[in-house]
Amino acid sequence: MLEPSMISKVMSRFETLETSLASGPEPELFVQLSKEYADMQDVVGAIRRYQEASDEIGDLSELLADEDIDADMKEMAEGELAELQAGLPALEQAVQLLLLPKDAADAKNAILEVRAGTGGQEAALFAGDLFRMYQRYADAKGWKLEIISASEGDVGGYKEIIANISGRGVFSRLKYESGVHRVQRVPETESGGRIHTSAATVAVLPEAEEVDVEIDEKDLRIDVFRASGPGGQSVNTTDSAVRITHLPTGLVVSQQDEKSQHKNRAKAMKVLRARLYEQERRKLADERAEARRGQVGTGDRSERIRTYNFPQGRVSDHRINLTLYKLEAVMAGEALDELVEALITEDQAAQLAAMGDG
Repeated sequence: MLEPSMISKVMSRFETLETSLASGPEPELFVQLSKEYADMQDVVGAIRRYQEASDEIGDLSELLADEDIDADMKEMAEGELAELQAGLPALEQAVQLLLLPKDAADAKNAILEVRAGTGGQEAALFAGDLFRMYQRYADAKGWKLEIISASEGDVGGYKEIIANISGRGVFSRLKYESGVHRVQRVPETESGGRIHTSAATVAVLPEAEEVDVEIDEKDLRIDVFRASGPGGQSVNTTDSAVRITHLPTGLVVSQQDEKSQHKNRAKAMKVLRARLYEQERRKLADERAEARRGQVGTGDRSERIRTYNFPQGRVSDHRINLTLYKLEAVMAGEALDELVEALITEDQAAQLAAMGDG
């Protein structure tokens, strides 16, 4: 049930914003208030639709309570009332979903990290398949994907690949992908046709701006060295590769894909900033975990979240017990949205339940 006090608080704030904007505030304050006003449009619209339906239900109930109502009018009012009552729970839920606390990182771009796990060469090949799945998904969404660094596997795929994905709602949709992805399939190198199991780890971090994470230069140790290619041969004659160590946390980021030390340092700082920001978010999330025990996944990179079974053509997400028999479409990025939508819906349901318990 919607709390009248909550509705009143939201509408009161919206009216205050309207009044403040009409009074012509200073440019900086105007931008700030305009953003908040725009952000509230959806929830205010949903509240008004809910209130209109509730008022109509009240009016029709009053009309039907009148003993002098004629038969035709009564029949019409009863039909309208039944229709409005049937639609009210959906309107109520729409408001509740819009009132859920927003993840501040949802609107951000993301840093995607895919690493081969257990399974040797097959794990590296699978890491490559996963990365291409996200690449195709990003293309379909109109997002821009730029590779930050890549370490290729011996027979293909990747030991590790890190990319920056930018666009509308990137982190809000990809954040559920963090964790261990397991594959079961017959490797091309396997003559006996035995199914192998291997894994890759995915981490999706919100891209952090400088304002999100303050990094003190004194907390950094920066080492430069000569970039090396496969087999250890030098691919560069200058010390352009960069390794940055964040001393307070021990986080280390290396970057050697660019020929310029300056560009390698900028890319390494982008990844470091995202990891520090995610660490802070994780700390806050852990502090709130008691209130959100039903949360979908923890984003923990050690949690096995999904299995891709090639012989059976199925993908199973273990967090929500959902299995799709359309593995090819998922790997092509086409059906990944079905998993993402199901995860978002489950997460919202868990949050609504937590609000109810609270």
